Amino acid sequence: MMERRWAQRIRDIEPFHVMAVLDRARLLQANGCDLIHMEIGEPDFSTPQPIMRAAEAALAAGHTSYTPALGLPALREAVAGFYQQRYGIDLDPRRVVITPGGSGALLLVSALLVDAGNRVLMADPAYPCNRHFLRLVEGRARMVSTGPDSGYQLTPEQVEQHWDSDTVAVLAASPANPSGSVLSGEQLRALADTTRRLGGELIVDEIYHGLTYGCDATSVLEVAPDAWVLNSFSKYFGMTGWRLGWLIAPEEAVPELEKLAQNFYICAPHLSQQAALAAFSEASLAICEERREAFRQRRDFLLPALRELGFAIPYTPEGAFYLYADVSGFGGDSQRLCQHLIETEHVAITPGLDFGHFRADEHVRFAYTSALPRLEQAVERIERGLRSWPGC
Repeated sequence: MMERRWAQRIRDIEPFHVMAVLDRARLLQANGCDLIHMEIGEPDFSTPQPIMRAAEAALAAGHTSYTPALGLPALREAVAGFYQQRYGIDLDPRRVVITPGGSGALLLVSALLVDAGNRVLMADPAYPCNRHFLRLVEGRARMVSTGPDSGYQLTPEQVEQHWDSDTVAVLAASPANPSGSVLSGEQLRALADTTRRLGGELIVDEIYHGLTYGCDATSVLEVAPDAWVLNSFSKYFGMTGWRLGWLIAPEEAVPELEKLAQNFYICAPHLSQQAALAAFSEASLAICEERREAFRQRRDFLLPALRELGFAIPYTPEGAFYLYADVSGFGGDSQRLCQHLIETEHVAITPGLDFGHFRADEHVRFAYTSALPRLEQAVERIERGLRSWPGC
């Protein structure tokens, strides 16, 4: 049998470890276990009904063809209108590029800005796929160790310290995954000013915008109109499986992005785009705001409950739907702890290994994407599981 050869980059692209946790959780469920999901970033809410009805109408009308590579003009205009409504930003719709998920947006940016050997600075911990997209285009992520004192976010001083001749950009996230931290307008402005002075581009992942508690997240475009923004319909709008996102880019970049989109994926799904036109309706936004309040209630229950059990969570998240917890008090080894909890108590959580390297084996991520009664059950099970954990 012929021995096949894979591209070198494959060695550097690690598995998405949370998916292995999810696979094990689903297998346990299939075998009759009552599994509580706290591992993946998928809310338990279904897509709001106004969006579903728009999709049904679009399907009945036969909207199943290709669209322009940059997206339906009506949807690009709707996204621009949303920025005016929510942030007071006068955004030209021509700067909006509709993509197949937020991942499609990052793929476009990576391909446009990053040459072989270039580096992009990002926080450690961070969403894992970001660094793997860079490797796909022969670039590299420069992971910079961060902690709770900065909300697990890069600071301008760290950008200055780690910048070199191969660095072309900074990738930040607000609200962030896995920490849930939110960058203020002043912090975003300082990052933008530092990056611009060093000759680089600032890219901000705003995928969890809309899911903040006790504060409103500032869009980087409010303080740095020339920045790049990644966003998605998945989280706030509850459209995970529709695979639809958007990129906001400097106007001069759009023709090049269009060329890349045409070659990479032709267009985002037409039916999803038609459905998303209803995402910005008053009815849909009212549902999304009700769900935001539900997430806040879940956070406010789970955070003190986990702290009471001994998980060290020094940073109180202001956004997203995650808690990033230090488990060094239980002896570390987050992978074994996660395995213990899923096998003995049927509670699935994510090991820190997914999010970087800095103290990753001492951290886990909890997603509060299940209903409050299920979270209460989860805490009871985790408490029981800790009693049988060798590290306690």
